Amino acid sequence: MARQSADARREQLVEAAIRVMIRDGVAKATTRAVVGEAGLPLGAFHYCFRSKQELLHSVIERIMLRSLTFAPASPAHGDGPRDIIRSTLHAYWEGIRARPAEHLVTYELTQHALREPGLADVARRQYQHYLQANIDHLEAIAELAGIHWTVDVPVLARYGLNFLDGLTLNWLIDRDDTQALAALDAYAEHLAGVAAPGRPRIAE
Repeated sequence: MARQSADARREQLVEAAIRVMIRDGVAKATTRAVVGEAGLPLGAFHYCFRSKQELLHSVIERIMLRSLTFAPASPAHGDGPRDIIRSTLHAYWEGIRARPAEHLVTYELTQHALREPGLADVARRQYQHYLQANIDHLEAIAELAGIHWTVDVPVLARYGLNFLDGLTLNWLIDRDDTQALAALDAYAEHLAGVAAPGRPRIAE
């Protein structure tokens, strides 16, 4: 077998861990199970990761990169802020619908991390990632739509995270696309209601 770089092996192990978690659950994603899935020797894990905690962080980051990082939808001619907000949220939602099994794993990871001694930091960092992703999305929408938010962005991002997190979990349970999109559109209307034209005034 040709020698692989550490980055290539890390990539294999992260993807293998995700497959094991989807198939068997987070609790059964042991070091041996992950390297077995990747077709690598046990020593490869310790060469690439300092701990299982580090692997779990990498799994969360990988899933986020695939589903939570997206470019705001390019506005069509004549689109106003409401249209841009709505189309961007729909683009986000398509990322959720494209990989439901991975999102189910993220909820399981949270519960597992909170119950396992020494892994609480995994859950904290997971939701710090989510919060920052929501801040980035709100700032991107504001730039694209030529608006500013009348609510403090970190507060609005946390509000949005709570809504979107709950909406995702609810959809994973009932898979009701019609109701999920109706709720998403209601959230878009809420965001439009706390948007104002142009950049915010800076107090002198």
